[in-house]
Amino acid sequence: MSRKSIAIDMDNVIADVASHYITWYEKEYGIKVNPEALLGVPESEAFPDNAIRKFLYMPGFFRTVPVMPGAIEAVRKLMQHFDVYIVSAAMEFPQSLIEKYEWLQEHFPFISWQNIVFCGDKSIINTDYMIDDHVKNLDYCKGKTFIYTAGHNIHIDRHTRVNNWQEVVHLLEQEIK
Repeated sequence: MSRKSIAIDMDNVIADVASHYITWYEKEYGIKVNPEALLGVPESEAFPDNAIRKFLYMPGFFRTVPVMPGAIEAVRKLMQHFDVYIVSAAMEFPQSLIEKYEWLQEHFPFISWQNIVFCGDKSIINTDYMIDDHVKNLDYCKGKTFIYTAGHNIHIDRHTRVNNWQEVVHLLEQEIK
């Protein structure tokens, strides 16, 4: 029996970009943003002054993102039963490529370079499962989709919602039984 495959997004799925935005915004502008203020707000509108786009082009931003709680252990566990691919639509911010790769090497060194996909459009990804925080990526997936909860997607209800990595592992373990 062949193993099933999983595409796992980076930003707001294994990398806690939302908390990183808050940290960088406070550092840059001296204003502490309450995470609850971001609920239901599109990422592009979450901070004034076009701050998010500014951060996305700043050297060091992607390299210093914290790991999402439970992600490392969960991905290790999933790799026992699935072919796991880290898939990031990184081409819009080309300077992020090396930082994202270095970040993966530091935090997920057990993932082979052959299982890392940096692309522009995730509609080309054809895995059995996809875990992402953006519906624009999940809507085109031919496999089963899981929307990883982030402030900008809390009102979306057309994909199976997962709130943390424990829920992801639980649901995918059910799939292999």
